[in-house]
Amino acid sequence: MSTHHLTPILKADVLIEALGWIRQFRDKYTVIKLGGSVLEHPDQLRHLLLDIVFMETVGMRPVVVHGGGAAISRAMDEAGLKPRFIQGRRYTDDATRAIVEQVLAYETNEMIADRIEELGGRSAPLNFRTKNDVLIGEKLRLTDDSGQPIELGHVGVVTRVDLSTIHNLCIADIVPVIPSMCRTESGEKLNVNADTAATAVAQALGAEKMMYLSDVNGVRANQHDPSSVISSLTASQARQMIQSGAIDQGMIPKIEACLETLDKGIRKIHVIDGRQRHSLLLEIYTNTGVGTEIVKDPT
Repeated sequence: MSTHHLTPILKADVLIEALGWIRQFRDKYTVIKLGGSVLEHPDQLRHLLLDIVFMETVGMRPVVVHGGGAAISRAMDEAGLKPRFIQGRRYTDDATRAIVEQVLAYETNEMIADRIEELGGRSAPLNFRTKNDVLIGEKLRLTDDSGQPIELGHVGVVTRVDLSTIHNLCIADIVPVIPSMCRTESGEKLNVNADTAATAVAQALGAEKMMYLSDVNGVRANQHDPSSVISSLTASQARQMIQSGAIDQGMIPKIEACLETLDKGIRKIHVIDGRQRHSLLLEIYTNTGVGTEIVKDPT
């Protein structure tokens, strides 16, 4: 609905509805996981980052964690490198890591930060080049069915988050933008799954909310009907929907990641369509929202 068609009094009602939520979330951390197709579409990204500037302006503390899968795959293709996936994770040899670092940690990371600044916000890219990288980790150890270690190359898991850097930026009204790479205590740079990186950041911050921006508008009662989105689910309801097959394949890993995140103490997870204009604002600052929020079971 365009605001041009709203009467002045309706515009005021919209602002008043937002007021309660603005007060509730002031000074609270919200981690926003950016990935998927929204990074590929400048117009969608612009609306999304404008929402983030709005959140910061009204006193929320948004923290952006991002991946860059499509751009990495393109750059590898151009370099003639074939991607290898082992148990769903990108095998990262030296040449792949160099591309991930360049495309994800520098180009994508600094592009997002630059766009936030262009839209009137303040932002800090936290990557190896700015010497402000905030994710510390170790190599990811996986084993196969016979218990033998699986070699994934330079792939990591976050073990520690440098909170003081993130806190200091947020207190100064600057939006931290964090790429999904970490370094080890000895300085080795590792590729990290963006969903798990965002979870680690949200957990370390004690975030109020975590927003997963995806290419669907949330969990639907009927997978093929976008209007059947379920606005709120408890963890046990979500688990039942996975067991019954009501949540489809592509959505299962995302919802399982959400449930794992809830278990780590984050209060609310939102799954929203990053392609819908202003979906972040509508989800946070209106009574009905536009996606699915997943909450802990009432005790």
